[in-house]
Amino acid sequence: MASAEQDALALREQLFHERVRECIICTLLFTSLYILCHFIITHFKKHTDFAAEHDNEDAAVNRIALGLCTFTLAVALGAVLLLPFSIISNEVLLSFPRNYYIQWLNGSLVHGLWNLVFLFSNLSLVFLMPFVYFFTESEGFAGSKKGIMARVYETSVVLLLLLLLVLGMVWVASAIMCNDSASRQSLYDLWEYYLPYLYSCISLFGVLLLLLCTPFGLSTMFTVMGQLLVKPWLLEDLDEQLSCTRLEEAAVSRRICSGKASCWLNLDVELLQEQLFAIRTKRRKLELRHQASPWQRNLGYPLAMLGLLALTGTSVLIVCFHVLELLLDDAAMPRGIQDASLGQVSFSIFGSFGAAFQVVLILYLMVSSIVGFYSSPLFTRLLPVRQDTPLTKIIGNCVSLLVLSSALPVFSRTLGITRFDLLGDFGRFNWLGNFYIVFLYNMGFVALTTLCLIKRVSWAVQAELIRTFGLHKLPLPVPCSRCLTKPC
Repeated sequence: MASAEQDALALREQLFHERVRECIICTLLFTSLYILCHFIITHFKKHTDFAAEHDNEDAAVNRIALGLCTFTLAVALGAVLLLPFSIISNEVLLSFPRNYYIQWLNGSLVHGLWNLVFLFSNLSLVFLMPFVYFFTESEGFAGSKKGIMARVYETSVVLLLLLLLVLGMVWVASAIMCNDSASRQSLYDLWEYYLPYLYSCISLFGVLLLLLCTPFGLSTMFTVMGQLLVKPWLLEDLDEQLSCTRLEEAAVSRRICSGKASCWLNLDVELLQEQLFAIRTKRRKLELRHQASPWQRNLGYPLAMLGLLALTGTSVLIVCFHVLELLLDDAAMPRGIQDASLGQVSFSIFGSFGAAFQVVLILYLMVSSIVGFYSSPLFTRLLPVRQDTPLTKIIGNCVSLLVLSSALPVFSRTLGITRFDLLGDFGRFNWLGNFYIVFLYNMGFVALTTLCLIKRVSWAVQAELIRTFGLHKLPLPVPCSRCLTKPC
């Protein structure tokens, strides 16, 4: 009897130590993400909004809002790394099943990370970010004493009214879509039905946003990479272009100086300064291309473009193959599991190499979706500017990135990029079990990506050929109608 009690006590002690170890690891991981996101937001924030001499109360409010935005951005970054971390953990446990130094890496830790990301995503989207926005815009109720607490009271009341409105809309939508008595009875359960259903709607919106942004971003990545790297010299004299640009810069500079020195010349100095700035930017780009080494110029750019083409083509082929699997096998449908059994089987038929390639594809699709999001005409104004981004724009960026990143695991599993099943509450979304939604989503991704790539590549090839052969320098033909309308 004593030995049985000792065994039970030892088991409880082991479970306690494992739980403490998981809490310490999660805290360290989130602290690292929080510090990284703090440096990122500090790099883009507008310093005048946080200066203490501007207004002590406003500066304190902005600092509180900045901390909550940093928390939200850390949750978004954690959601991006959630699926890659799980895939890598599974492969590490497969390669070293009995290694003493990786015993902390287990299914319980991964499952806990999924639950924490789901919880913090709900908390940030439903409570924290609306609170931050209303908190920065509030001034306190009329007649109340001014201060931070007055703003907190007003923000809490407005946020409560907003939550009641949103929950009422969710209740009405659920009652319309599910007309049976069992579903209506479940509507009164806030934690088990309301929040998962609300987050299911938010996740569906995020997945649809990824469907629109990712194909556009995949095609835009070629343009972005072309701007970052040095292009090779093909049928062009870079020395001649550089000398012409320098002469043009010197001419515009002399015109500006003569216009400032003489009162008889009527010159638009501001227009000339803008023209000088554009010429200097062009000269710097030409100098960078001229100073680049032949290896960087002739090898780096083609390899980068081939890499982007290989990643994009592979992702489209994987989704096409997944469409065929959906038609032939029900196991290809995305599903959720509650037990993370890691270290038993690889999630790729190519082993560790295939799993590593899945991680690269997931991160590449996320980067492409962000590029497509900020390149789209609807969200171009949200693009942050270094040291000149106001707090309201920071809040909008944090919310947008959180919506995109929290939908990334569902997006990757729906397209068949990975076989890793969704853990925790990520697999409880109602629309995941609908075959028609999943099938049409995959077909839409293939169609949109193909159309965007064809359009982007055709325009890029046409522009490059025109620039290479110097056709852009030719004068445009004047229509005959314009010639006839000229006075004699």
